[in-house]
Amino acid sequence: MEYARGCAVLLFLIVCFPVSGGPSETQVEPVRSDFDPHRIEFALQTGYLFGAINPPADYQIGALFLTERIRWGVIRTNSWLRGYHQFYISAIAEPIFKGIENHYFGFNVGFRYNFVQPQWRFVPYVSGGVGAGGIDAHSQVPGGQGQDFTFNVLSAAGVSYIVTDHCKVDFGALYQHFSNGGQTDPNPSLNLFGPQVGVSYSF
Repeated sequence: MEYARGCAVLLFLIVCFPVSGGPSETQVEPVRSDFDPHRIEFALQTGYLFGAINPPADYQIGALFLTERIRWGVIRTNSWLRGYHQFYISAIAEPIFKGIENHYFGFNVGFRYNFVQPQWRFVPYVSGGVGAGGIDAHSQVPGGQGQDFTFNVLSAAGVSYIVTDHCKVDFGALYQHFSNGGQTDPNPSLNLFGPQVGVSYSF
């Protein structure tokens, strides 16, 4: 057991902090000098969201996202718009800690833009997307969702910190909207806001 635990820790250190054969003072360059961002990125993000404009119930929801991002365009300019686009797809799992329902599972697809300045370790970003999923609806309860099938809208803004050339950590704010698109009457919806953190690995 101790051996397995030690191997797991060693693997994490090798992935995020690769060891080179050069002098110990050698640093990993925070931003690739040729401005050629890695094409593929996987991220694990979590957040805690609070309901707003959701009478008659108050909602508090945990959010967990497993995301793949694919770089598809680079903007080479000397202005603050310098950066690159990413297309993403996320798997969503959300326990509902306070509210009428108990859980939500779904997916979301969209785009993210990363603002990159030369030699900066901090990379601001904005993102947005749409998707669908299922919630354990309680339509008989006033304010409960009208059906299990539900659309979702996600938007986020924040900043990534480059730990190494492959690893980043994210801090940001997230907005999430749930609605069934008018398929039931009444059609209550959820609007949620909250902080989000995450870690990503690119290659």
